[in-house]
Amino acid sequence: MARDFKQVDVFSAIPFQGNPLAVILDAEGLSGDQMQSIARWSNLPETTFVLPPTDPANDYRVRIFSPQEEFPFAGHPTLGTAYALLQEGLQPKSHGVLVQECGVGLVTVRIAADGALGFRAPAAQFEQMNVQHLPLLHRALGVDAIAPGHAPVAANMGICWLIVRLETVADCLSVSPDVSALAELMQLTACNGMAIYAPYGPGGPADYEVRAFLLENGLLVEDPVTGSANACIARLQPGENYRVRQGTALSRDGRVAVIFEDGEPWIYGQAVTIIDGEINC
Repeated sequence: MARDFKQVDVFSAIPFQGNPLAVILDAEGLSGDQMQSIARWSNLPETTFVLPPTDPANDYRVRIFSPQEEFPFAGHPTLGTAYALLQEGLQPKSHGVLVQECGVGLVTVRIAADGALGFRAPAAQFEQMNVQHLPLLHRALGVDAIAPGHAPVAANMGICWLIVRLETVADCLSVSPDVSALAELMQLTACNGMAIYAPYGPGGPADYEVRAFLLENGLLVEDPVTGSANACIARLQPGENYRVRQGTALSRDGRVAVIFEDGEPWIYGQAVTIIDGEINC
């Protein structure tokens, strides 16, 4: 069956600089196993499948798959799916706002005047990493530059990230994770991946540099730009708006804007369509 399909680049208005996402715009009739097979075949960080909402007051429902597993929530798939649906002509039920159903419940997506899309960061559960794991973390990072006063924490937002703040952007960009140490650390902390970040000085291209790492089939994967990791980091910040650059180590230039409203962080980014057509599935 031919189904409408888009591949979009998220967290960039410039093609090939952000994080790619495959979107199946009408997934009715597909089983979970079929969705997982399609996601495995697309081999992108995530593939999303759009379904009718269970509550007609909401705009749509989405299921989110990596090549390995289904996620109850992920950030760049949330924005990329909303962007693809708007490009396809979806009319929001509330002006300037989309309401997405997914595994963590309802996620609100706002449409900014400049075309950027933003989601309110879901609530996260935080657990400070056991200090006994610090030597293993240092081995996983390959650097001993954890920022003083910022204990590493496991942040669970449907997908769980070990959040580590480093002292400098140079430290952040120099990290080349040790796969075996990272795998052991992920098992001990029950995290899906590790997100590291560091502040730029005045006049930098952004306020923070972010990198995110996962293991897939035992292989290290660096995610180009990560909405959920940035949302978890935002929940650790004092509440001032800031800008993020991510993807530098991959020769990408992903951009994320974090805007606080009434103390709640919203994660904003642009997107652009790369492929528009049909997929037989």
